[in-house]
Amino acid sequence: MRKVPPVTDTREESVVRPAAADARAVHDGSARWKVLALFRIALGFIFFWPFLDKTFGLGYSTVSERAWINGGKPTQGFLTGGVSGPFQGFFESIASPVTDILFMAGLFGIGLAAILGIGLRVAAVSGALLMGLMYLAQWPLESGSSNPIVDSHVIYGLGVVLLALFAAGNTWGLGKLWADLPFVQSNSWLK
Repeated sequence: MRKVPPVTDTREESVVRPAAADARAVHDGSARWKVLALFRIALGFIFFWPFLDKTFGLGYSTVSERAWINGGKPTQGFLTGGVSGPFQGFFESIASPVTDILFMAGLFGIGLAAILGIGLRVAAVSGALLMGLMYLAQWPLESGSSNPIVDSHVIYGLGVVLLALFAAGNTWGLGKLWADLPFVQSNSWLK
């Protein structure tokens, strides 16, 4: 019986993978990119909506009388009465108008960046930081959370990082246009 040599494929397989964090990553229009775009927009509204409600007192979690434009204090009430856990003293000590401004600017910037699909690297860092701080402020082991380890803050923080890693602003967003701007090209951290 004659031995047949094994067949080997000598063709070099080249897999084209865009750099994950490159804001010009090629998106092929498949369902996965569209779902990621929907996720990006929805996550953007999760950040942007509280900014609108706390600013204008739309009546969902903030009544008109407590709106920021009417003298309300978006973070101070929570930081002085709604914090629990080992970092309670720290969070109570930072309650101030400056904290209000930083918190509201974060909600606005992260939300708008995600909705538009621009500046997702900055949104990822600031969103993960904001969600990490909120996680520590509402210490799930003491706050009566339904899950003492992973709560919505962890998911939202990971979500904004995911958006940046996959250049999610390129599908149904302004990510490609943003990445082509000269000041963004010379400052890649703005992508």
